[in-house]
Amino acid sequence: MTRSAPWTRDTVTAALLADTARTWFDEALTDAARAAQAPPTTPSPYLAHTWELRFAAAGRHCGNDNADAVRTLLLIEARAGLETLTRLYRHGSAAERRPVLRALPALVAGPHAVHLVEDALRSNDTRLIAAAVGPYAAAHLDPHAWRHAVLKCLFTGVPLDAVAGLAHRAAGDDELARMLTDFAAERTAAGRDLPDDLGRLLTLTGEEPKEL
Repeated sequence: MTRSAPWTRDTVTAALLADTARTWFDEALTDAARAAQAPPTTPSPYLAHTWELRFAAAGRHCGNDNADAVRTLLLIEARAGLETLTRLYRHGSAAERRPVLRALPALVAGPHAVHLVEDALRSNDTRLIAAAVGPYAAAHLDPHAWRHAVLKCLFTGVPLDAVAGLAHRAAGDDELARMLTDFAAERTAAGRDLPDDLGRLLTLTGEEPKEL
């Protein structure tokens, strides 16, 4: 399964080839839905909802190729709040952090989870960075942080197709154009190749690429 979102229950079920995996996934979603309807409980480091245990075990039961999708849907089905999302992110592996980032648009209405996006952008894990620059970042990162997120993609080789809302946010952004021109000059001076996406991104800002 591709890393693209959004996923649905049906598309994920179709991707799970083994009957045992499909049964496990169905039971996991049921656990998550049950937790969403349960009265709030006091968080404890010693207790976890059943769906959270399944969240951690998704790769083992559904395969690593499907784990991002399974975990993202579990978070959404459980209606995980910001406190839960933050805890799962802080204590999770990179494979568990990606679904938290992908679920943010569905679960957090305002900019309250920007700190998770910013943390992911400080890493050099390209899959984590790609998850961080999705729709939530497009909606809530301030211009300065968003520009640096785009540059981080160029630095690390993350395809700009991963950046949600790229054309809209880059349009007419003179400061981004300046940063990209400086970036290109530095790379050229160092004898390094320029990213294939750079010319396209400059064009989106309204700047005409000059012999990149």
